[in-house]
Amino acid sequence: MLILFGILVIIASVVLGLIVLVQNPKGGGLSSSFGGFGNQIMGVKQTTDVLEKGTWLFAAIVGILCIISPVFMPKKGSATAPDKAIMENVNSKMPATTPANTGTPAALDTGAGKK
Repeated sequence: MLILFGILVIIASVVLGLIVLVQNPKGGGLSSSFGGFGNQIMGVKQTTDVLEKGTWLFAAIVGILCIISPVFMPKKGSATAPDKAIMENVNSKMPATTPANTGTPAALDTGAGKK
């Protein structure tokens, strides 16, 4: 589910970026250079209104998805079934005790540095 939210956030962010790049702060933007056909039907003012509403819509979608996505993240200490199986497998292969140190530091000393 978290992957789905990630994909949706990426798609919404790309669309938001494209909408912002099409806009011009003075109202012209790239929307006026796509030919006069769109402006004849809707008009320049309505085109900028649609782009502004689209900007707010996709910004809200990205924000809501980012706020809701932590609900679907796994909680600390709760592992899924495959994760638990892996951890049990690792724990069963580990030795129950640590190996004992068979030599003392004096016995391990090679005598280097002595006169």
